[in-house]
Amino acid sequence: MTRPILFKNGTIVTMDAAVPDLATGDVLVDGDRIAAIAPALPEGDAEIIDATGCIVLPGLVDAHHHAWLGALRRLMPDVDDLFAYIGVVAETLGRHYRPRDMYLSTHLTAIASLDAGITTIVDACHGSRGPDHTDAALDALAASGIRALHMVGPAMDKGASSAHLPGDLERLARTWNGDNSLVRVGLFGQFNLEWWQAARRLDMRILTEFIGDLATLGPEFSEPGILGPHNIFNHCTRLPETTWRRLADAGVNVTVNPRSDALFGFDDDSFAYQRAVDHGLAPALGIDLDTAFGSDMFGEMHALFHQQRAAMRNRRFRGEQDVPAPITVRAVLEAATVNGARAAGLEGVTGTLAPGKQADIIMVRTNGAAVFPVTHAVGTIVQAVERADVDTVMVAGRLRKRNGTLLGVDLDRLAADVTASRDHLLAAGGMHVGR
Repeated sequence: MTRPILFKNGTIVTMDAAVPDLATGDVLVDGDRIAAIAPALPEGDAEIIDATGCIVLPGLVDAHHHAWLGALRRLMPDVDDLFAYIGVVAETLGRHYRPRDMYLSTHLTAIASLDAGITTIVDACHGSRGPDHTDAALDALAASGIRALHMVGPAMDKGASSAHLPGDLERLARTWNGDNSLVRVGLFGQFNLEWWQAARRLDMRILTEFIGDLATLGPEFSEPGILGPHNIFNHCTRLPETTWRRLADAGVNVTVNPRSDALFGFDDDSFAYQRAVDHGLAPALGIDLDTAFGSDMFGEMHALFHQQRAAMRNRRFRGEQDVPAPITVRAVLEAATVNGARAAGLEGVTGTLAPGKQADIIMVRTNGAAVFPVTHAVGTIVQAVERADVDTVMVAGRLRKRNGTLLGVDLDRLAADVTASRDHLLAAGGMHVGR
């Protein structure tokens, strides 16, 4: 029997409509769940985590990330051409991925995510070359201790086979989609109705990349039950009004990637996040790419705040009427927690701090020179805190980071293994590390 854990004397930001924030308060964890939140709780036999001078909040949810690209971090930091990117990560390098490379890249992304306060990731895997690669990615997520929804999709290179899909979904659902599974499986299906139907028979969520310049939502997707809350549409840039109405009427989930969408020039000042909000949807945030960025939701929150304000102010200054209001820091944090959990189908499990929910909790220090004094807790999280300020990370009641250090992770070994994997891929693809 493990002892309860009590976060003591912290600023509590719950993000839960039914549980108020506390300027100073305690959070009690018993087993894998939050047992109580109050201004002061008895210590009993609990292990104490001193949260004095810290903010305790829900773990961040990265709602869209290609974890299999972890070994290729910052390979293409300046890319602005989607098809040049696909040419490198799919045709040049992706076709040389072994299951070991899949494992190491995915594991690195998961570990780096935990280090940055991300407790849940929607892993958008468009590199599933076969069951062995899929199993390697899932094993990597499970070994890390992160909560994950792994979306299985075919590899992007033209020579890859997708014959294992959608047939392999049944095996994966049977193995991974149990009631208490920390890692679950869905479908990265694009616009393939047959695959969608197979996923729905298995009660799986379905992920689709949707850029209006490159794809349309055909009439065959209008049949009742095809579109719904089980769908996650990513990017959603430059979509026509009729498509937005279809998505909103169906109650789908929308995820946006502020830095990636800007990197590739996908978005314009209509701004996909805002279009989703205007249609009554609650968009979530994803990081998307390690090839340009890395596992850092604080960067996405900064980008969302400033891009929304820049886009809306531009529309106002050029004379538009009824321009949406500037975004708030709480709305940004909702996108990175509550909305992400909903997109992953986990709104009853995580995304907020509330008694009975799974204990996915992070604690951030506020004693850094760039952070104190804290006069607005949510503003501090969104605008000042960085990954280096993340002191403690807990997933389902298990500590994964404590006192600023990852637990049970041999970073030297991981670095050596990932570097060897990257070098194999670059050599196989005839590429050299850029400077």
